[in-house]
Amino acid sequence: MTYCEDQSFEKIDFSAESGVRMEFERYEHCHFLDCDFNAANFSKIKFIDCRFEECNLSLVKLTDTSFQDVHFEQCKMLGLPFDHCNPFNFSVHFENCLLSQSLFYKVNLSKTTFQTCEMKEVDFTETDLSSATFNDCELQGAVFIQANLEKCDFRTSSNIQLDLDQNKVKSAQFDLGTLPNLLRKYQLKIKF
Repeated sequence: MTYCEDQSFEKIDFSAESGVRMEFERYEHCHFLDCDFNAANFSKIKFIDCRFEECNLSLVKLTDTSFQDVHFEQCKMLGLPFDHCNPFNFSVHFENCLLSQSLFYKVNLSKTTFQTCEMKEVDFTETDLSSATFNDCELQGAVFIQANLEKCDFRTSSNIQLDLDQNKVKSAQFDLGTLPNLLRKYQLKIKF
């Protein structure tokens, strides 16, 4: 297995269009800054203790990709199929990222932090989000079906719509302002 450790990659165009490919099968303690990975192929690549900052990772292929303690900051990550990743030790952190239309179907995101992320139309079907935190996130159109949301913190996020009967929500935390969206299916009239 080809291996890269403690390296920094800055302003490199790895996009599918550029023809430049990821050279190694395993990246450990690496830092990617302002790189373009649009529609690149990350299949079977392992990223361990890596950081991506200000990168475009939209439409990246993630078949059997390993993300172990990987941080994404200020990244554009549209339409990523995280459900295709290798689940072994999957651990990610997102801060100020654009994650709209990404898929987390059946992914274990327990204790994951999403900080100031736009997550429109993200699919969390059957996702384990127990004890996850959504700080100041936009969740318009996000799908939560049969998800484990126990002890999940949504208090500072907006546009949350989910069916309380179709998800595990014990001890989940919500802002009072989200109550109408959570109870919409019951057609209650709520006055504040």
